[in-house]
Amino acid sequence: MDYFNAFWIGGLICALVQILLDRTKLMPGRVMVLLVCGGAILGALKIYQPFQELAGAGASVPLLGFGNLLWNGVKEAVDQEGIIGIFTGGLGASAAGITAALVFGYLAALVFEPKMKK
Repeated sequence: MDYFNAFWIGGLICALVQILLDRTKLMPGRVMVLLVCGGAILGALKIYQPFQELAGAGASVPLLGFGNLLWNGVKEAVDQEGIIGIFTGGLGASAAGITAALVFGYLAALVFEPKMKK
């Protein structure tokens, strides 16, 4: 049942984002920012954790999960370090994921021949 919930909830998130891209004049970058901010807001309102327990990877893999990760990092850093945690918490919490994305992207560029769009 965990796989089923992850599949349909993650698919629903992706479908809603696709509808938003197709039906509005919002650019993809702005939609991604909305998703990250939405995940942080849902985390701050304590709505995201029960949602993630239900959906599993269907909720944590999309950009909503990244926003929630940033929120949790900032909240934890503020509790430990005070006001400076606002600036350091999000980076500390997401450093491993960001580093992995950069390293694997670089390795893929070495293996395959990247081309510029015309």
